[in-house]
Amino acid sequence: MRNSLFAAFAAMMSLAAPGAAQAACAAEAEACKVPMGTYHIQLPDVPKAGMPAVLYIHGYGGSGVTVMRNRAMVSTILARGYALIAPTGTPRSNGRGNSWSFHPDWPERRNEGAFFDEVVEDAVTRFGVDRDRILMAGFSIGGSMTSYIACQTPDKFAAYAPVAGSFWRPHPAECAGQVRLFQTHGWRDGTVPLEGRVLRNGAIQQGDVFQGLQIWRAVNHCDNMKADEFLMTEAFWRRKWNRCAPGTALEFALYPGGHKVPDGWADMALDWFEALQPVSPVH
Repeated sequence: MRNSLFAAFAAMMSLAAPGAAQAACAAEAEACKVPMGTYHIQLPDVPKAGMPAVLYIHGYGGSGVTVMRNRAMVSTILARGYALIAPTGTPRSNGRGNSWSFHPDWPERRNEGAFFDEVVEDAVTRFGVDRDRILMAGFSIGGSMTSYIACQTPDKFAAYAPVAGSFWRPHPAECAGQVRLFQTHGWRDGTVPLEGRVLRNGAIQQGDVFQGLQIWRAVNHCDNMKADEFLMTEAFWRRKWNRCAPGTALEFALYPGGHKVPDGWADMALDWFEALQPVSPVH
């Protein structure tokens, strides 16, 4: 009880003093530090204790700073009352930015799941984020990282929203449990094609997004391979599976463009996240 009261007091104090704890990690200012790495965070104009958050995983070569430079996406997330948390990957050996240890069969530079736990607990304590209302999302390899976290530890976050990234070959034989996941991908994506591609003379191979969806359908015990609902707008073509295990969610959105975070994605993903049925905390 004493520890919980102390955590609540610390959260209120940090929210009351934006010039101290908050500004130190905002946008391109000094990063927040945890034992295994760093992250950046931005809070809505009126931050509140218990606010939801998007934990956003950058793509290949990026960082928490580069995430914050996507002002259209950032502004949308903040305007809806969410904190945006942007961890930074580990440095690439060629010196060109950062990446993630996302594939379970490849050498691990860092235990990313443990790192994300550190980031989240720090954001909960210092900024008042609600641990049980976090959407994990990511772009490109960040989308792959998001997919593997969802597969390996599905209860780590409330839901998952990978963009332009999914599993790599060999695809997972199975996942640890049921998920709530919204996959988004570009029809003309040539960097991470829907069917995947071979890299480094065959040394590594991107996965097939459709095979990834089959894995998620099996994990969620969906009755049909084909989707149960279809929604077509000018920006997105969406497919949704409804006849699945209780408490799960699975949706797929295509957009006509290439390898990017499409306009309107943040609102679409948060609308989906907010429409999900609440689940009991697992932490």
